[in-house]
Amino acid sequence: MDLGIRGKRALVCASSKGLGRGCAEALAEAGVDLVMNARGAEALMAVAAEIRAKFQVGVVAVAGDITTEAGRAAVLAHGPYDILVTNAGGPPPGLWSDWSREDFIKALDGNMLTPIALMQAVLPGMMAKGWGRVVNITSVSVKAPVPVLGLSNAARAGLTGFVAGTSRQVA
Repeated sequence: MDLGIRGKRALVCASSKGLGRGCAEALAEAGVDLVMNARGAEALMAVAAEIRAKFQVGVVAVAGDITTEAGRAAVLAHGPYDILVTNAGGPPPGLWSDWSREDFIKALDGNMLTPIALMQAVLPGMMAKGWGRVVNITSVSVKAPVPVLGLSNAARAGLTGFVAGTSRQVA
């Protein structure tokens, strides 16, 4: 099926396995050039090589922690992007009484503030071109919070709220 995105460029976060890898493969199959990111360099390079060979698209692999300024700068240096896919593993489960302020800040940084920083970096270019797509992989917990996933519930619901407002401003 032709999705009309052949020749576009996408940044796919956490793309060495799981949902991120699945997104990278689907985009590559549609003819999209990729910048793939993950923390584990060895797995990322192997997956990038597989996708490059299988789909004959441009693939750049950038290993690093996307939650850091340096990690974001490394992937953003390969832009501009037409498509952004944010994706991150969730914080650990637990009881409401187990989490400290630092636990919440870490969860917010990984699952809300990092995707927001990436959107703030790529949206101006998308808007200038009059075309762009942002996909944030979050969790079903944004609709129905999961009792033991309070850190994830909070961070992902916050991201969803930000995106809802932002999409109405830029679409």
